[in-house]
Amino acid sequence: MADEGNIISTLNLGNGEDTSPAAGLISQYIKDLSVENPNAPQSYQWQDPPQLDIQFNISARAIEGEVHEVELKIVATARAQAGIVYVVDLAFGSLVGLRNLDEASIHAFLYAEAPRLLFPFARRILADAVRDAGYAPMLLDPIDFNALYVQQLSAQAEATANPVGNA
Repeated sequence: MADEGNIISTLNLGNGEDTSPAAGLISQYIKDLSVENPNAPQSYQWQDPPQLDIQFNISARAIEGEVHEVELKIVATARAQAGIVYVVDLAFGSLVGLRNLDEASIHAFLYAEAPRLLFPFARRILADAVRDAGYAPMLLDPIDFNALYVQQLSAQAEATANPVGNA
């Protein structure tokens, strides 16, 4: 019985207020999706395999209070010798809830962890869009967003430590 009293008093120390750190996705959505097939129907007859150029951009912004929006922007361009086969431009967003986190943790979640969670859904949307345009689905390899985040932070720190220019 004494142990139960200790558990109850320990649980009541926060007076019912949850002060533990928390981060998570609230919702996901397509903000913008564009599929261009500029050389159809000729491009369906081209024999050389297209070369893919994939561009990524991650942005984040505060919405209200503890809610932020993360946007994963992906532009996939397929080019053959004869011209552009297709271009798929996707802006995939998410509302993210963050509570009781320090600034470094917030930044890391918004620019590394949230994109990692969003990417499988964005990858499926891209594959379906390419397939729906009449081509074989584009299957993107997984991306290590945490490694990219650390690399970006290192590059920024190096640029700050070693400024370029004349004084």
